[in-house]
Amino acid sequence: MGDNEMNRCAMVLLLCGAAVHSFRFDELIKYVDDHQEEYVQMNRCAMVLLLCGAAVHSYRFDELIKYVDDHQEEYVQTLREWVAVESDSSDVTKRAELYRMMEMVGEKLRKMGGKVELVDIGEQQLPDGSSLALPKVVTAQFGSDVNKPTVCVYGHVDVQPALKEDGWATEPYNLTEINGNLYGRGASDNKAPVLAWIHAVEAFKALDMDLPVNVKYLIEGMEETGSNGLDAMIESQKSSFFSDVDYIIISDCGWLSKRPALTYGTRGNCYFFAEVEGPKQDLHSGVYGGTVIEPMTDLIGILDTLISPSGTILIPGIRDAVAPFSDEEWKMYQDIEFDVESYREKIGVEQLMYNNKVELLAHRWRHPTVSIHGINGAFSAPGTKTVIPAKVTGKFSIRQVPDMDPAVVEKQVTDHLHSVFAKRKSPNKLTVKMIIGAKPWLADIKHPLYEAGKAAVKRVFNVDADMIREGGTIPIARTFQDVTEKSIIMLPIGGFDDGLHSQNEKMSRYNYIEGTKMFIAYLQEVAQIKKD
Repeated sequence: MGDNEMNRCAMVLLLCGAAVHSFRFDELIKYVDDHQEEYVQMNRCAMVLLLCGAAVHSYRFDELIKYVDDHQEEYVQTLREWVAVESDSSDVTKRAELYRMMEMVGEKLRKMGGKVELVDIGEQQLPDGSSLALPKVVTAQFGSDVNKPTVCVYGHVDVQPALKEDGWATEPYNLTEINGNLYGRGASDNKAPVLAWIHAVEAFKALDMDLPVNVKYLIEGMEETGSNGLDAMIESQKSSFFSDVDYIIISDCGWLSKRPALTYGTRGNCYFFAEVEGPKQDLHSGVYGGTVIEPMTDLIGILDTLISPSGTILIPGIRDAVAPFSDEEWKMYQDIEFDVESYREKIGVEQLMYNNKVELLAHRWRHPTVSIHGINGAFSAPGTKTVIPAKVTGKFSIRQVPDMDPAVVEKQVTDHLHSVFAKRKSPNKLTVKMIIGAKPWLADIKHPLYEAGKAAVKRVFNVDADMIREGGTIPIARTFQDVTEKSIIMLPIGGFDDGLHSQNEKMSRYNYIEGTKMFIAYLQEVAQIKKD
């Protein structure tokens, strides 16, 4: 079929709808035939314009990439300045540093021309009864074109505690580059990813290029201690700041291996205190040992009924709500790049619970687990002390997976512990409290947000992204989902070996710079998503 015939057919099809409602169909056909040469020329022009647009689009992307490469030393320096701020949200004596960190974030976004606000989220109640102002949440907006989708980038700039004497090879608050790795507390969690998102928008602004989407930022300073005040702030701004947001992006996670990844799920967490109280004060084991039923013995006894040596959870009904492991999911796990032996060696253990990759990943991501974390009230200092503690509190958690409900788990755990405690016939008193009840989060990997993510990864890294889940808990994802009802994606750039929360935390220069490029590509891919 020649060009003329193809264009004639297209025009006829276009007019068919009108023809159905008219008795002049033959006239329409004759009109098309009489003007087909004109249509051919018009379609050629249209195709040239389309191709030119594609060429310009490609050229401009290359220009953005070059800008990032040319400014990477500046990006590293900015990260160095941010890491130097000891924004430890768990240490109230460093709260001034945290306030300064939030001001720095606001000023950076303000200099880029963003509409910036530092939102007051109230006060933190301290154990001694006093209160302290929470660090303000930074919000910013770039662009308000109603014809473009709007994304909201979430991040945090507070960090975990860090001291050189904890085992760091470098000063934790002095960003140090060694063999392409940028070592410093908060480098990967989460200052570099936040800066990469800022650099992505900054590149468009510097080159006087229109952003393909509207971009909003929400940056907090209390994530490491539970995001105090943030849930209420999100709820209060549901119909204002979030009203025009289409998608929410979180980059507070990492890859599983050297292959880039997209994260589509996290486990929740139910954290419990089990307190056993006996005598009115601590007792001398030589004087009173053998005459009293000791709270520590009771506590160890009931904690031993939570999990078997092979890792099976022994709490009745705890797995009833766990979503079945589908064949499709099994196949996806099978295709993920992950080396079991390297994982074992990195941890430094002789044996793992599972030697099969799929089983190991499944129990890390999508099965519930019990972990016993510690006992408060017990003697733990160096040396010896022959004491019988009067009151001890065991701390343990159960990671939640779809479709578990923390309220149900709380009852199951409480009923189980009281049941086994009753069988001991102890005169001591047991109290069980759930301190944290965070729900799991799971996204639809077939959503266009994830298709856009795959395309962005392919464009920058030239590989297919692994689709992974996180074994840990990122409560803000579920909060965003439940409160704003927006679609969410986790788009990590952190490496699998970055050492989050540990000594020698780092972000590789490669991930930092290439991650910035990937964020640029992602914004362009999201712009292609058709609104519902």
